[in-house]
Formats: sequence, structure tokens, C-alpha cells
Amino acid sequence: MVPFSFAGEELLLAAGQALYWPREHALLVADLHLEKASFYARFGQMLPPYDSRETLARVADAVRQTGARRVFCLGDNFHDAAGADRLEPHAAGMLEALTRATDWVWIAGNHDLGRIPGGTAVDELELSGLTLRHEALVGEVRPELSGHYHPKLKVTARGRRVVRPCAVVSECKLILPAFGALTGGMDAADPAIIAAMQPARAVDALLGVSGKLLQFPLWRAA
Repeated sequence: MVPFSFAGEELLLAAGQALYWPREHALLVADLHLEKASFYARFGQMLPPYDSRETLARVADAVRQTGARRVFCLGDNFHDAAGADRLEPHAAGMLEALTRATDWVWIAGNHDLGRIPGGTAVDELELSGLTLRHEALVGEVRPELSGHYHPKLKVTARGRRVVRPCAVVSECKLILPAFGALTGGMDAADPAIIAAMQPARAVDALLGVSGKLLQFPLWRAA
């Protein structure tokens, strides 16, 4: 885990694509997109139907690694409205165990139109001075944690092009990378992400590598 500060809070990048908030004993993940493979299978695109198992196993590992007592899922929890009803028994059991073992909160995203099993479902939440929502609100000046954009950092190192999920941060906004096993990504420097981070004096990508926090400038105010 890699520590860093945001809006006066000490946080840690955990499990590559999650965030741990020690003061709240909380694990935060975004964009699980559970049952994405089964959604595409309905339209003839056959993918291995185990993405929900893999995603939930990674959540369980992050809970064990951090000792989290609470889990906040920052929206786009299932890939579509019928996703929860398509969970196969093994994945359903994994999810039930996780929602029983922790104080589990589902924050609504644009994909979340159907039944959400277990835990507590809310539109957004304010906790200890931080607003938790799915999509960054342009013009928001209160400290905010969100997801939605699936940011990925694209860099060239030693002649090789490297693409990795990353967090994107400004003075008052932090966008988490997607946590789901089958989620794609958007260039962290994409104009849509930079616009979502406003107002900002600077926007950076954050990446945890070998226990170190790497920070890459994406945008600076003129």
C-alpha cells in the first residue's frame, strides 16, 4: 500500500486500483461492472463468464490486506439493470459473504438501474468532509471522491509504451481507476477527464509502483 494525502486526509492506494481510508477503516472501489461478460454473451460476444468471481475475489483480497470494516463502491456496480439477477451461485455467495462481513455501501452510477443485492444503496454520500459520488461534478469545490472515467496512464519508459490504471487528482477532486476485471479505460489526460476535474490549478495522475507513489503532471492552469 502506498500512502498519500488528499484534502487533509491520509489515504493509501491499495491493491493497485483501490483506495483505503484508515480513519474511516474504509475501502473504496469504483466501477466493478459486475456481470459484464454475461451481458455481452446475450448479444453473441462470448467472453469467459468469470469476471464477477475475479472482481469479487480481488475485493475480498483488498479487504483482508487493509483490514477494512467498510466498503464503498463508487457506482457502475453492475454492468446493466439485470446484472444482479444473472450472478451465478458461486459469485452470488462471494458477494453475500462480503456484504455480511463489512458495512457495504453501493453508490449509484449511470449503469445502476436495477436491483442491488445486500448492503445499503445511496445516490451519493458525504463522510468526514469528503463527498463520495459516481461521477465528478464539474464546479464542485468540496473535496470529492468519484469514479466513472476508468482513467489509465499512458507513458513511454525505456522505449516501451506502458498503460496502467491510475488515479487522477487535483486539489479537491480524486477520480479512482476502475476496479472491475473487464473494464476498459480512458487516457487520464483526455479532455473529458480534465474538464471533470475543474476547477483546478493542476491535475496529476497517481500510480503506486513498488511501494512508491509516482505522480505524473497531466494539466496545469495557464
